[in-house]
Amino acid sequence: MTYKGTVKNGVVVLEPPAKLPEGTSVRIEPEPPPTVRDEDLDPAWRIDELAGPTGIPDLAVNVDHYLYGHPKVTDGK
Repeated sequence: MTYKGTVKNGVVVLEPPAKLPEGTSVRIEPEPPPTVRDEDLDPAWRIDELAGPTGIPDLAVNVDHYLYGHPKVTDGK
């Protein structure tokens, strides 16, 4: 039989209705952490879903110009 529980202050506390006799030998195996769902991820991991059209045709080349005011790149490099 399998029982579930959690560790609280260093002691395994079993979920009800588990009642084991005092001195019962047990084997503890931690459960793997829950899988991360896409909606739990940092939004930076979903930037492609959050991005939208800007209407700026040279944004990829001149991102530093638009963000920081650097001189525009005109040769595409």
